[in-house]
Amino acid sequence: MTSPHPAAEPLPQQTASRTDRVRRWVSSETTGGLLLLGAALVAVLFANSPWREGYTRLSESRLGPAALHLDLTLAHWASDGLLAVFFFVVGLELKRELVTGSLRHPKEAAVPMLAAVGGMLVPAAFYTVLVVLTRDTSALSGWAIPTATDIAFALAVLAVFGRGLPAAVRTFLLTLAVVDDLLAIVVIAIFYTETVSWGPLGLAVVGLVLFRLLVRARRVLWWVLLPLAVVIWALVHASGIHATVAGVMMGFLVPALLVHGERDSRTHRFEDVWNPLSSGIALPVFAFFAAGVTVVGIPLADVFVQGATLGVLAGLIVGKCIGVLGTTWLVTRLTPLRLAQGIGIRDLLPVGLLAGIGFTVSLLIVELSFEPGSEHGTGAKIAVLLGSVVSAVVGALALRHDARRTDRTDDMNLDGIPDDVTDHIGDER
Repeated sequence: MTSPHPAAEPLPQQTASRTDRVRRWVSSETTGGLLLLGAALVAVLFANSPWREGYTRLSESRLGPAALHLDLTLAHWASDGLLAVFFFVVGLELKRELVTGSLRHPKEAAVPMLAAVGGMLVPAAFYTVLVVLTRDTSALSGWAIPTATDIAFALAVLAVFGRGLPAAVRTFLLTLAVVDDLLAIVVIAIFYTETVSWGPLGLAVVGLVLFRLLVRARRVLWWVLLPLAVVIWALVHASGIHATVAGVMMGFLVPALLVHGERDSRTHRFEDVWNPLSSGIALPVFAFFAAGVTVVGIPLADVFVQGATLGVLAGLIVGKCIGVLGTTWLVTRLTPLRLAQGIGIRDLLPVGLLAGIGFTVSLLIVELSFEPGSEHGTGAKIAVLLGSVVSAVVGALALRHDARRTDRTDDMNLDGIPDDVTDHIGDER
């Protein structure tokens, strides 16, 4: 029997197709970076406009049940709550890379992994030395601020300006940034946790065990899994450990290999669901509340001589690049380890510069290091924003220059084997 309205039948599929296109658009590296930058720009303009008191009132508005100690400010909800979604996606990426991706073979991943370590130690050293030299030792608690790399922002710049470069450059940056995020979580959990309440933490561990069982079950029961995830988050928050740690732990528990005869891994399926929420909502909202530093009435000349400001700027712009490139050079010269085919040390200059885009995690560590509105906190936030922008611009210029290079050889990584490079950034797949 023929439908009286045959043209109406494809609408559900068309709607689904439009939804998929929107999800893919929001999830793309370029869009995510632009949304993040746009939210930060709006916050800075709002916080320095004639309506800046409204921004402060909005940030300090409280929401949540006081009986559960969750009557948090909106800014606190953004950093502890929404950012947990971002770290959940980071956990998924970590699990996928460790099991099936670039971190699966330690020998191949060793150079970028060690570069990530160097890219955290050197900026921390820069920060500490400058704080001590300026005799501003009360700012030493912010030593970890310039150690972070914003994976979303850095990959967005690479996607736009690195077209035509070997895909191994992106793999190196992705591996470095993922390991950097993992180390940042460890730093937050160890160094920015004052006291631990073992009761809630023990219950959170029980919740994680249950989460692991449910997420590996034949059927994923979202109506059970989501409330359980919220409970785990609340318990980790109550334990005194930063609640974003709960996100990365849950992401790491999702299976990366095929289970129960499924055609796609659950880490990939979960990323498809949560990455648009992370890129399109969680990160921009966090940036809006975290980046809104007011400079009206503040003598900037005094801000830029503070140890915290100078340390963050030097750590992000100079320390990150030296740490990444210096470690890579030492490892490839003093050990049998080599870079991937098609890239050499010179190719990693833009990567070292992009690693200085701290932004999301750096702003989070600022909030953990200093009191809101404090002199050090204001200076450190200004330095994070300025340092990240400078790193992004200089990194983009270096990428465009490298994309036009004609002096490439057949053995860029100097391993004695001719390179076989077929994949490039921006290639259609």
